Amino acid sequence: MTTETLRTETLPAPYPASLTARLDPGLSRWLWLVKWLLALPHFVVLAVLWVGFVVVSVVAFFAILVTGRYPRPLFDFAVGVLRWDWRVSYYAYAALGTDRYPPFTLADAPDYPARWDVTYPEQLSRGLVLVKWWLLAIPHFLVLGVAGGIRALIGLLTFFAGISLLFTGHYPGGIWDLVVGLNRWALRVSAYISLLTDEYPPFRLDQGGAEPVPQS
Repeated sequence: MTTETLRTETLPAPYPASLTARLDPGLSRWLWLVKWLLALPHFVVLAVLWVGFVVVSVVAFFAILVTGRYPRPLFDFAVGVLRWDWRVSYYAYAALGTDRYPPFTLADAPDYPARWDVTYPEQLSRGLVLVKWWLLAIPHFLVLGVAGGIRALIGLLTFFAGISLLFTGHYPGGIWDLVVGLNRWALRVSAYISLLTDEYPPFRLDQGGAEPVPQS
């Protein structure tokens, strides 16, 4: 086995939950002030979808416990709810990275600047389903909590970005990279505790709009 082969084999594989984002140029200086209002129809729909998400997660829990599989239609729905929520968050309050109104769909929108997907697992552990959504995820809960409350920190950074847009017309790239990285970490943990994957989320802050890829 060559040194190059050994080096390649030690590189981490991409995490099965993938978040990507693109910072749109020419963002409005003032639109961010009313995006929460414009997004109200999405908030209403998401309130209903999250109820469905909880029901689906409970059904999936027992399905995995008995069969070791997450029923594909339920999986697609759960991923779709997280995807929809990420698009609205990216538009309205957790990034402000685009002025494009989010589509009303659970499906992937390849042309939208915020995307989210999870690779479907053909088999899931029956044992892990009992503990990963609360016990095994505690270290991540602690880390994200120490970060000042992940949602509070994201909201604060996004507010600073909005102030910068208002007065300069510029979105600080460093803040955007960090905000997207924090959202990526939070959504990886969400995918894990929602039983969508058995792969434990990495303890790292992958900043920027693209998922990290192994370097050859």
